[in-house]
Amino acid sequence: MRGRAKLALAMALLALNASAWAAQKVDLDYHVRFLPQSDQAEVRLTLAEGSALRSLDFDLGQSGDYSDFKADGQWQAAPAETGEQRGIWRPASGKASLSYRVRLSHSPKKGSYDSRSNANWALVRGETLVPPARLDQQDGIELVARLDFELPSGWKSVETAWPRIGKQRFRIDNPSRLFDRPLGWMLAGNLGSRRTRLGSTEVSVVSPLGQGMRRMDILTLLTFVWPQVQAVFPRQPGKLLIVGAADPMWRGSLAGRDSLYLHSRLPLIGENGSSPLLRELVQSLARINDSQHSDWISEGLAQYYAIELLRRAGGISDERYQVLQKRLARDGHKVSSLRGEQVDSATVARAVLLLQELDREIRLKTRNKRSLDDVLQAAMRLESVSTAEFIQLSESVLGESSRVLDSPLLR
Repeated sequence: MRGRAKLALAMALLALNASAWAAQKVDLDYHVRFLPQSDQAEVRLTLAEGSALRSLDFDLGQSGDYSDFKADGQWQAAPAETGEQRGIWRPASGKASLSYRVRLSHSPKKGSYDSRSNANWALVRGETLVPPARLDQQDGIELVARLDFELPSGWKSVETAWPRIGKQRFRIDNPSRLFDRPLGWMLAGNLGSRRTRLGSTEVSVVSPLGQGMRRMDILTLLTFVWPQVQAVFPRQPGKLLIVGAADPMWRGSLAGRDSLYLHSRLPLIGENGSSPLLRELVQSLARINDSQHSDWISEGLAQYYAIELLRRAGGISDERYQVLQKRLARDGHKVSSLRGEQVDSATVARAVLLLQELDREIRLKTRNKRSLDDVLQAAMRLESVSTAEFIQLSESVLGESSRVLDSPLLR
């Protein structure tokens, strides 16, 4: 009996110890109040227990968009060695808050905005509202983040790519990050929307009223290609948000986390057969981070699959596909290297041709059992991908060296 008693005591102590090491959940609430009269938003971060964090070290950039910091605890502002501003918050114990104001409208080119606020709506990215930060927290802490909005009088609604848990309230949960912050596109104000469910994904197309956004056209195209999306991407998001507006917003498209921006006047499918909508969808789903001067990988794959998804769905005839091939060859014929931090349209065109050759090589060598899809899915599992790593992944799928990737373009 004595031996059994010791065993029972040991088991009880082990269970107690495991319970002690279980993560302690601490609420982190983001509150955003839009101030259209000053082109700003007031943001407040509130920790249920400030002692759970040693510090949050924010990268405030060089633009001077952030101001009026007020903190429970210690706030220290200092320039970094690169010239960018940093701010370090060391929360007080107990319930602790940090508040500040952020300028919303941003015009990289005169008269063209990539984020904007006016009297009737605001279109921004969550990365603007809450800048990136290095988190130093106590051991055994798990932050539970939520985001809620306070809208100006007359503004009807707000949309984000995060799950809604209240009228203007959302749950922020990104398992790949310790510091959960509200990434992705967001839109608030007097909005028009169309929604549908594609597979397991709730798709919302939202824009300010009167902006000419072709919401039903977007949903129709996505419905048409979605079976091909499901075949290529093993995991689709629970929610996908597509936002857009007309001039003076930037006449382009840009992916975010489970969200994308599309200027309302852009064609859904261009004369060259490429689709800005599908290109940004691929970027959002794949989330491939390039490294070591290898931007051609993510940009090339996005354009390749924007064409390929449409072709596989039957949206491009063989004859039209050949015309597109000739255009790509013409656009990219002067490109001698794909390597670089930034790529232009000619480099992307040449990258697409290379990826098409690689796909044909893989299908031929594996007797059509594998394809570039397998390389894409392998790359999606990595935190970042360099050219050397992409070649290694491709040759692993091939089962031998790649003749296509033994190219001066990649050296």
